[in-house]
Amino acid sequence: MKKVAVVMGSDSDLPVVEKAVETLKEYGVPFEVHVYSAHRTPVQAKEFASNARENGFGAIIAAAGKAAHLAGAIAANTTLPVIGIPIKSSALDGLDALLSTVQMPPGIPVAAVAIDGAANAALLAIEILAVSDADLAGRLFEARKANEEAVLKKDKQIFEKYRA
Repeated sequence: MKKVAVVMGSDSDLPVVEKAVETLKEYGVPFEVHVYSAHRTPVQAKEFASNARENGFGAIIAAAGKAAHLAGAIAANTTLPVIGIPIKSSALDGLDALLSTVQMPPGIPVAAVAIDGAANAALLAIEILAVSDADLAGRLFEARKANEEAVLKKDKQIFEKYRA
C-alpha cells in the first residue's frame, strides 16, 4: 500500500493535523509526518516533494495557515495528488489560508478541504489510494454504512421523541 505524507508548515499546526493522523491510523494507512515551510525551508520542501513518488507515497496532505503557500509549493514539485488543509491561525480566521490554498494557477492543482478540515483531508487521501486498493475501498464503504446507520438511529430517536 502507498503511504500518505502529512506535511505541516509549523509545529503549531499539529493540533489540527493530528486529526488527519488519527484518521489514517484508523484505516491502517501508512504515513509519515513532517514539518517543512514553503518560506523557511523551501529547499527541503522541494526535495521532499520531488522524491515523494519514489519514496512510496501515493498522496500528500499539506497543512498551513496565513499565506498557506505550502500546498502549492509541494504541488509544484510533484505530480502526486496534494490536499491542502487551510489552518485557522491568523486574524482572518483562516480565510487567508483557504484562499491561498484554493487559488492555484492552471497546471498545479491542489485539492482543498475546509478550514481545519484535517479528518476530511485524510479521508480524501484514503479515497485516492482506494482507487487501486479494493480492501481499502471496502473499509471506506463499511465506514460510510456505519455513518448512515448512526444517522438513521438518531433520526428514529428524534422522530419518536417529537411524534405528535
